[in-house]
Amino acid sequence: MTQFRNKVTMLKKGGRYKNSSHQWLSRQLNDPFVIMAKREGYKSRAAYKLLEIHEKFHLLKPGMKLIDLGAAPGGWSQVAAKIVGESGKIVAIDLLPMDPIPGVMITQLDFYEESAPSVITQMLGDKANVVMSDMAANTTGHTPTDHLRIMDLCERSFNFAVNVLKPGGHFVAKILRGGTENELLMKVKQKFSLVKHFKPKSSRADSTEIYLVALGLKD
Repeated sequence: MTQFRNKVTMLKKGGRYKNSSHQWLSRQLNDPFVIMAKREGYKSRAAYKLLEIHEKFHLLKPGMKLIDLGAAPGGWSQVAAKIVGESGKIVAIDLLPMDPIPGVMITQLDFYEESAPSVITQMLGDKANVVMSDMAANTTGHTPTDHLRIMDLCERSFNFAVNVLKPGGHFVAKILRGGTENELLMKVKQKFSLVKHFKPKSSRADSTEIYLVALGLKD
């Protein structure tokens, strides 16, 4: 993890971030985390966000059982698989098809479905230690609407997590700042022992995304 932190510092000092006036393709081609992800074999730059969250909060441990919601293309599942190891289990769920990932069970499923919690816990063979989500709702370009959409998605993920986590389990999800995130925060604090907001260095500087990190599901 120290090696990763040093890479982040080096990349930040390099000053190669693009501002919002550049087109998406140009930003991708020049994004140092995109370049690093390709070099290190990760399916997306989002892998480094989970690495930072794990380093900050000691989220993952060998042998854990995990659920990765909205997992495509699979960067978070790749990171988690390396940490939980062969003794752990990971179920990655998405509406989109995904290519195989070593150490990960993949299912194409809508977690909104009533049967989803039982289907996934059967795949794990038990309830989960961690539910994580890097999902983002489809954007409209209207900031207030987009904020409400991702907050609804995050709240649904939270409700799902409460149903499938073991006592003491953890929940991580992406949210967007925009005013209503505090309402969800209060609900999460009622269920978890420690709740924090965290913005990884690998999140783009012009993004309003932050991560809700909820540790220790209460009995």
